[in-house]
Amino acid sequence: MDALINGPMSTGNLNEKFPEVTRYAVMKHLGMLESANLITIRRVGRVRLNYLNAVPLREMYNRWVNKYEDQDAHSLLSLKEKAEQSIGRNEEMQTGLKQDSFQIEQGIVINASRDKVFKALTEDINDWWAYRLNGDQGSTLSFEPKVGGRFLESWGDGEGALWGVVTYIKAPEEIRMNGLLGMRGAVNSAYTYTLEEKGGQTVLKLSHHAYGLLDPEWRDAHDGGWQELLGQFLKEYVETGKRPEKG
Repeated sequence: MDALINGPMSTGNLNEKFPEVTRYAVMKHLGMLESANLITIRRVGRVRLNYLNAVPLREMYNRWVNKYEDQDAHSLLSLKEKAEQSIGRNEEMQTGLKQDSFQIEQGIVINASRDKVFKALTEDINDWWAYRLNGDQGSTLSFEPKVGGRFLESWGDGEGALWGVVTYIKAPEEIRMNGLLGMRGAVNSAYTYTLEEKGGQTVLKLSHHAYGLLDPEWRDAHDGGWQELLGQFLKEYVETGKRPEKG
């Protein structure tokens, strides 16, 4: 898991990092991590890429550690703060942008049917998506579940922000979107939700890929933001009906 902190690695590259064990042992260990939902797998041709899935670790942190420490420290991980910072970033900070890319892979297990999770991702988006580009000034989120549909934040008088546009949708299995998600400038960003139903539970898999002129902090900000949005806010809303504080 430490080897995957800085990004995905192929199984072959991981095997080279541990010459003292066999490839079979590495594959067996990766299989155990995958079954525990601590890594996610993406295949590119014949290459298997292994991604660290920090969501279960974040869930344990929230349950056993976070309740005992200052909530302000937790907020540093939120996508909301980074999105607001990117909008108000001055010209001096803009010079820190560089041509780069990132890919985020996460998997969340939700104790609910796939139909219920899909409904939350679309019809109920305003009830659990707590981040707002309009800050605490008040706004409403809407999601149009169709090709070309908009994931839109509106704050009245025709003003608002476009979080994404649907490029593919197959209910209740998959949603693909293009959207900046708080980033700005010369950036291409696409994200996908894939829903798999297993024994009354739903495995929600997120894949987010961005490339262009990026701030070095955006990758970690979005990784932490997705963990909070899907692994905490969405999961709690679907399982218990709890709605997060918006802001």
